[in-house]
Amino acid sequence: MSQEASTQLKDLKEKIKDVKFGMFTTLDPDGKLSSRPMTSQQLDDDGNLWFFTSDVTDFVRHLNEHPNVNVAFSDPDDSLYVSVAGHAELTRDRAKIDELWSPLVSAWFDGGKDDPHLALIKVDVSSAEYWDTHSSKMTQLYALAKSALTGKAPRDLGEHKKITL
Repeated sequence: MSQEASTQLKDLKEKIKDVKFGMFTTLDPDGKLSSRPMTSQQLDDDGNLWFFTSDVTDFVRHLNEHPNVNVAFSDPDDSLYVSVAGHAELTRDRAKIDELWSPLVSAWFDGGKDDPHLALIKVDVSSAEYWDTHSSKMTQLYALAKSALTGKAPRDLGEHKKITL
């Protein structure tokens, strides 16, 4: 991974580290987008996002046919919005399961780490985009009100950045 990609990955990790839930979007067999909330376990140093899942869910069965996915994270209280695109695959990597396992995950799997349907989704992140507004809510409201009155687009509401890994 290049130095620039490594820096971009570090920035992305920093952005989503406290946003645990993402809307995981896949394509179903009919070509329709479908999303569900999932808990991100980790964005590793290789640019992979990790999620626990059950291998009997409909969307997991469709990943082989349509592996390109999107995961959207948001923290409206902090005016942060992140969209991550990548290639997903199902894995049963025991070492990774052991590394990421926590008591919170066990609530979803009756058999714990030995549940026969326990699996991981690994998303190899190819790109991401984020919008991060650093200004206060009052400053944002003022800029929007000014924009409405003047007919000019608001400026300096925050940072928008595209990342390609």
